[in-house]
Amino acid sequence: MSIYDTLNEQQREAVFHTEGPLLILAGAGSGKTRVLTHRIAYLIEEQHVNPWNILAITFTNKAAGEMRERVDQLVGFGADSVWVSTFHSLCVRILRRYIDRIGYGTSFTIYDSDDQKSLMKEVCRKLNIDTKIYKERSLLAAISSAKNELVNPMEFELNVLGDFGKKKIAEAYKEYQRQLQSNNALDFDDLIMKTVELFQTCPDVLDYYHERFRYLMVDEYQDTNGAQFQLIHLLARKYHNLCVVGDDDQSIYKFRGANIENILNFEKAFADTKVIKLEQNYRSTQNILNAANEVIRNNTGRKAKTLWTENEEGTPILFHQFQTSFEEAEFVVGDIASKVREGEGEYSDCAVLYRTNAQSRVFEEKLVFAGIPYKLVGGVNFYARKEIKDLLAYLKTIDNALDDLAVRRIINVPKRGIGATTLGRIQDYADEHEMSFYDALKLADEIPALSRSASKVKPFVLFIQTLRSKLPFLSVSELLKEIIDETGYVRDLVAEDTEEAQGRIENIEELVNKVVTYEESAESPTLSGFLEEVALVADIDSLEEGSNYVVLMTLHSAKGLEFPNVYLTGMEEGLFPSYMSLHSDDPEKEIEEERRLCYVGMTRAMKKLYLTCARQRLVRGEVQYNPVSRFIKEVPSLLMESAGHKTDKLKEAQKNAAYAAAKTAFKSKAFEPRQFTVKKSEGLDYGVGDTVQHIKFGRGVVAAIVEGGKDYEVTVDFESAGRKKMFASFAKLKKV
Repeated sequence: MSIYDTLNEQQREAVFHTEGPLLILAGAGSGKTRVLTHRIAYLIEEQHVNPWNILAITFTNKAAGEMRERVDQLVGFGADSVWVSTFHSLCVRILRRYIDRIGYGTSFTIYDSDDQKSLMKEVCRKLNIDTKIYKERSLLAAISSAKNELVNPMEFELNVLGDFGKKKIAEAYKEYQRQLQSNNALDFDDLIMKTVELFQTCPDVLDYYHERFRYLMVDEYQDTNGAQFQLIHLLARKYHNLCVVGDDDQSIYKFRGANIENILNFEKAFADTKVIKLEQNYRSTQNILNAANEVIRNNTGRKAKTLWTENEEGTPILFHQFQTSFEEAEFVVGDIASKVREGEGEYSDCAVLYRTNAQSRVFEEKLVFAGIPYKLVGGVNFYARKEIKDLLAYLKTIDNALDDLAVRRIINVPKRGIGATTLGRIQDYADEHEMSFYDALKLADEIPALSRSASKVKPFVLFIQTLRSKLPFLSVSELLKEIIDETGYVRDLVAEDTEEAQGRIENIEELVNKVVTYEESAESPTLSGFLEEVALVADIDSLEEGSNYVVLMTLHSAKGLEFPNVYLTGMEEGLFPSYMSLHSDDPEKEIEEERRLCYVGMTRAMKKLYLTCARQRLVRGEVQYNPVSRFIKEVPSLLMESAGHKTDKLKEAQKNAAYAAAKTAFKSKAFEPRQFTVKKSEGLDYGVGDTVQHIKFGRGVVAAIVEGGKDYEVTVDFESAGRKKMFASFAKLKKV
């Protein structure tokens, strides 16, 4: 039996078509890597192509490693001569041989992001660029975008004539590039840009690689940017044996420079292109695919394809709208716990997906409280993120100035020009006089070794002392907001104007949400109490290492992965699709990218897909009411059912309907026609201030009672569940 007999008809067609341009539109879970590796094997074994003449390009080292391993298994002898590489490693190898032809030494250094930031600081200093207006990160982001489209400093300068703001960026770009060359260094964007420059200026070098790489294959083609497109175009110019594999419906990296037009217009760029669609999915149930197909069909900028499978039809998509994000998290964590408890799967079978990193916080907390192991992918623990640790360090310093680690962390946040030498001298003084680091800071004027540096320390001490004096009069949330305002932490991030900065702002907003939630639920909220609660939640280091954990990740991080059970959360307008996409300069295009992101999330699910949202969600410490996401509405109702409680969905639906009726009745006047069958009590056997017992929430104290036309609305502060509002006829509270 041949290895090609295991392929379906479309896969075999793609493997056997070896000459000329080939576009393989590979739907989610359709076996694209299998096709690429079998195509390489076919070229070598059946077409007798020299392995040395084959180049396979992908985006990540992990993907390249997996492809290399599978090629080795299929081909055996000669497989090591096939060049399997990422874009960047391919360019490094080429430039190490020939970059001296364009004015660099072959022993060039590659600068990472920290090196780039250091260099940009020097550029700003030399050009007297005000970094309060032009942040280093935003300058680097603008330069990166230009390089992704092969725009050099001179072209950039010509393009921005008359725009003073962008003229400053042009000056920085020119000086940044000059210093890079002076240092014989390249950044990551240069690796591709300089390779294109080399090919364009040195035709003999390009001709060498034409003969070297007669057969090209590119994976994840929908994620290529302008520079990568041009590189591929140059390499394939002579023999045209270019095979690209991708899915325009999974193009979700526009913010990194990916250009979906590269795949949509492939046939225009390469004449006589053969197009093959891989639509058979080997991952998901048909119901999941039907729902995903219906959602993505609403995009106009796509090539039509419809996923199908020979797998079972499967269960309907489970949709649930909750009152709050906390209830949403409770349901998700409870459902996961139930699955494991009832033997329906392992923790590792479950993935919780969300649009922004900040959304992970409430899920992390619920998982910790439930004792369920989890792992964050594409991010760090919420409380371990730099911006969160910085702001918590301020709160810790105000609460307990003996915490030297907290004080040292924030003394230069924001930058106050206090150098390592100064800090060392202060620490020496503290050690010599057996006092805390903060107490030594307060005595900066008395430390002889500091001399003029003491003047830089005093404003920090004054700021902390002022906040400590306000502690008895400010709530924790007011204190946190004052820290954020006075330090300019968020203002600086806004000025950066980058995707990363926006994510950090969202994390800070989520911290404000956490504080507000704590204040609402704690009996006597204090700064110490809040820090204690956070410390307990953040302490997840004791989790055992292993593969059996729930995975938490953003939708962008989920691409390429699959799980039996997927919980796609936060499905609300303004969150997903995001507020920024709804209010962008080109909302149609942005919403199409958001819809592709939704499609990616849905097609990660193998067996069960849960779509959840909340009617209200804390944003920047305030309650926001968001309607259900348009993506939910695009799923036909026949494919969905309410998740409910697995044990008794009908009873849950009846209870929700009765509660809604009761709420309407409460607001109605007493003489209106009867809409609600529950008879209002003549009176209650408890009053404000009485202790009562609830069957679910336990013991609590009645805070308020409001009489309505048909029922009483009772507000109770429960010892464990916090403040709850309920109708007396349903609550059935008993006085203790």
